[in-house]
Amino acid sequence: MRCPITYQNIESGKYSHEGLHSLSPKLDSLIDLPLTLSEIRREYIRRTGKMSIQGVQPKLSMRLNIKNQQFEIVDTKGKFILKPQNELYPELPENEDLTMKMAAFCGIEVPWHGLIYSKDNILNYVIRRFDRKGHIDKLALEDFAQLSQLKRKTKYNSSMEKVVYIIDTYTAFPILEKIKLFNRTLFNFLVGNEDMHLKNFSLITRNNKVELSPAYDLLNTSIVIDEPKEEIALPLGGKKRNLNRKDFIEYFGKERMGIPEKKLNGLVDALYNCFPDWINLIEISFLSDSLKGKYIDLLNERKKRIFG
Repeated sequence: MRCPITYQNIESGKYSHEGLHSLSPKLDSLIDLPLTLSEIRREYIRRTGKMSIQGVQPKLSMRLNIKNQQFEIVDTKGKFILKPQNELYPELPENEDLTMKMAAFCGIEVPWHGLIYSKDNILNYVIRRFDRKGHIDKLALEDFAQLSQLKRKTKYNSSMEKVVYIIDTYTAFPILEKIKLFNRTLFNFLVGNEDMHLKNFSLITRNNKVELSPAYDLLNTSIVIDEPKEEIALPLGGKKRNLNRKDFIEYFGKERMGIPEKKLNGLVDALYNCFPDWINLIEISFLSDSLKGKYIDLLNERKKRIFG
C-alpha cells in the first residue's frame, strides 16, 4: 500500500500522516469523496455553466472541510480542483499527478496536488488553486491566450517565440522568467507533454511582482494518444516534431532567450540528473504496469535525443 498523496509506503489506512498534513496540519484522516465516478460526472454536467473552471477535461471546484475530514464540492469559493477519471483517456489522474511530482523534483514550482479516493475506491486528481489568498482574496492571473488577445479556440495559434515575447513584455524580471520557461519547455518535451498551448501558461501577480505562475496541467499526453502527430503544442523554430538538442539549447535557450551559456548548461545537466529519480517515481506511481512501461520507454527515447 502506498499513500496516493506522497507515494510513501503505509501499513494501514489509505493516506500517510505526511500526506494528510501536507493538506492541513489539522487533518488526521480523510473520508472518501462521498460520490462515485458516475455521480461525479453527473455533478459536472449539472453544474456546467455555473462555474468558472473551464476546459475539455471535466473539473469540479471543492473545498476541504477540516471539521468533517472531507472534501466537499461547491459552486463558489473552492480552493481545490477535482479532476476525475476520463471516459476517453485512461488513467489521466494518475498520469497528471505523477508528472507534476516529476516536475517538482526538478525544481519546477507546482501547487499542492495529489490523488484521493471516491467512495467507489477510484482515484481522482486534486490540485490546490494557486490564485487564491486567504479566505476571499484572489491573485491577479492571466493566461497567455488572454495576454495574446486570443480566444480558447485559437490557443494553438501561436509559437514558443511569442511566449518569450509575452514574458519580455509583462514580467518584472524577464531573464529569471525565461530561465523558468526554458526549464519547463525542455521538461515537457522529455516527459511527452505535447499539449502545452497558450492557456497552459499564465502570469500571476504576487508580492507586487508579475511572474510565471506555478506550473499546471502537466501530463504525458504522448502515451495516452495513439501515435501523436506532434511533440510540442506551439512550434519552436517553426517545428512541432523531430525536435533535438540544438532546437532547445542552441536556438531556444541561447539565441531566442539569451540565457547565459553557463546557466543553460547547468539547467540541462540538472534535468539529466533527474532521470534515475523520475524512473523510480514512475515505478512506484499509481499508473498501470502497461502505462509505466510506455512512460519509461518514451523518457529513454527523449533522453537519447537531447543528451545522446
